[in-house]
Amino acid sequence: MPNRIPGDPEPLPAERRLFAIGAIAMTGVTVAGFAVQLLAGRSSFDAPLFVHAHAVVFMGWLAIYLGQTALAARGAGDWHRRLGWLAMAWAPLMLFLGLQVVVDMVRRGEAPFFFRPLHFLVLDPASLLAFAGLTLWAVARRRNTDWHARLHFCAMVALLGPGIGRLIPSPAFMPWAWEATIAVSLVFPVLAILVDRRRTGRVHPAWWSGLAALVLMVLVTEAVTYSPAGTALYRAVTAGSPGAAVAPLAFPAPPGPPPA
Repeated sequence: MPNRIPGDPEPLPAERRLFAIGAIAMTGVTVAGFAVQLLAGRSSFDAPLFVHAHAVVFMGWLAIYLGQTALAARGAGDWHRRLGWLAMAWAPLMLFLGLQVVVDMVRRGEAPFFFRPLHFLVLDPASLLAFAGLTLWAVARRRNTDWHARLHFCAMVALLGPGIGRLIPSPAFMPWAWEATIAVSLVFPVLAILVDRRRTGRVHPAWWSGLAALVLMVLVTEAVTYSPAGTALYRAVTAGSPGAAVAPLAFPAPPGPPPA
């Protein structure tokens, strides 16, 4: 065994290292997706105040998740629990502002052109609800740290769509842009499962539960989008707005070239 310099921290246990690497990777991908769009000039700061609030809260959650994982990896249980209470207060803001942004975009008739407007209206709330459900479940199992960490990991996967969708060439995957985004997102839990299984010799049941919740999210999104209930939802949300004139299942026209 190699000599360790006095004062250096003990090596992280393999399980903690797995979740730390996963948190860094998922946070990095999400931040990179938004940064690329900003640097390419396809995003700007010219947006309503609540959109900026949504961005701050969303990025704040990434910092909380990364911090929670780092504290757990270092065995700082007391600080991990304290930050956890902040996370519980933060999650409702994620839901409220996330839903507000989606509804506002659909009402203005400005859903991304590679999504059907009704699909966009359903998929983001479904992702947020999957995140909230898995987060609450993880908190309920906080005394079972093996379940707690894996459920939180899967909850984070439910939020990867916006970041990954900005990194991959989403228009090239039309009409399956969202499905392509989900497929890339699921790479993270699948890799974590494979690493975990190689270490322990089995797949922890929390992984199956988390994956089941993510698959249910996809199935509910597709079922509602192409149902009369989905159409009724779209009509109710867009009533009296420019979005009411947009066909719910027709792809919007792509944006034209920037003015000279």
